[in-house]
Amino acid sequence: MRSFVLVLLLSSWDLCAQTKKILAWNMSPADVRELQAVTDKARIVPVNANNVMQEIADADAFLGEITPQLVRAGKKLQWVQTRSAGVERVLHLSGSNDLRDSNIILTNNQIVQGPEIADHAMAMLLSLTRNIPGFIEMRKSGKWVARRESLLELNGNTAIIIGCGGIGMQIAVRAWAHGMKNICVDPEDLPYSPFVVRTVKPDQLDEVVPEADVIFVAAPHTPQSHKMMGPRQFEKMKRGSFFIAVSRGALYDLNALVRALDSKQLAGAGVDVTDPEPLPEGHPLWKFDNAIITPHIAGRSDKDAARMMSTIKENIRRFVNGQPLLNVVDKHKGY
Repeated sequence: MRSFVLVLLLSSWDLCAQTKKILAWNMSPADVRELQAVTDKARIVPVNANNVMQEIADADAFLGEITPQLVRAGKKLQWVQTRSAGVERVLHLSGSNDLRDSNIILTNNQIVQGPEIADHAMAMLLSLTRNIPGFIEMRKSGKWVARRESLLELNGNTAIIIGCGGIGMQIAVRAWAHGMKNICVDPEDLPYSPFVVRTVKPDQLDEVVPEADVIFVAAPHTPQSHKMMGPRQFEKMKRGSFFIAVSRGALYDLNALVRALDSKQLAGAGVDVTDPEPLPEGHPLWKFDNAIITPHIAGRSDKDAARMMSTIKENIRRFVNGQPLLNVVDKHKGY
């Protein structure tokens, strides 16, 4: 009988030892229940600013945007999962290398919001080339004014897509469907795609900018991509071209964009992201009728949250079973 009890206790202890403690930062009770239902090999612990420091010390993983202070306190951390695609806030912009130089695996939600953001980018471009803002003003005035001279065709135009990852390639598919020729600017050696006619490295950006009828900014923010669309690049853009930014505002020089619109170098711009963000009240960009500004909501839709949860749940399954995780970030590259 004693042997049986001892075996039972040891088995129980061994099971507890295998259970992973995973912290879920600022998640709703419903989300926590959904994650807990994935496996009995993990214990999902909801945390917020009030209790996170108490729970982090013996945690195996962290779901959410972690801070350098939490990284230092999480001595057992093996894995951090961000809910967004961008990871700059937990890496090089944090002012600390604790996570970047650690052995902690970082995963993100790249690709998950690709469809929404690509739809948003094309919606901005189509609104500008079909003068939708102008026709909205016509409705307000109640006067029928048929102006055809401001309407443009996309077929045969050239799109430069800065960053051809999960978002950029989705943009390429949509631009191709409108008859556009796509040139990718990306530091990686991308596989062949029927939607892209050419790929160049970021140091060749100035060479291709003059070819663009539209430039889409869809790259992550890293030290290398910071303000890569600067005054010189905007000056090189074709007169009457368009600029669309849907990834991170720090990839382009906002003042240079304002000057390009003011001088009529650009026919229009669409930005879902700015630097600074939110765009300050009274900023010069607000004054342009041919500038569409949205408040960093390109990645939102009726389906994005479910896809985000699906990625996190799959990674929890993989983590507790010792399998390779999805969307692992190269912490030194920043994507």
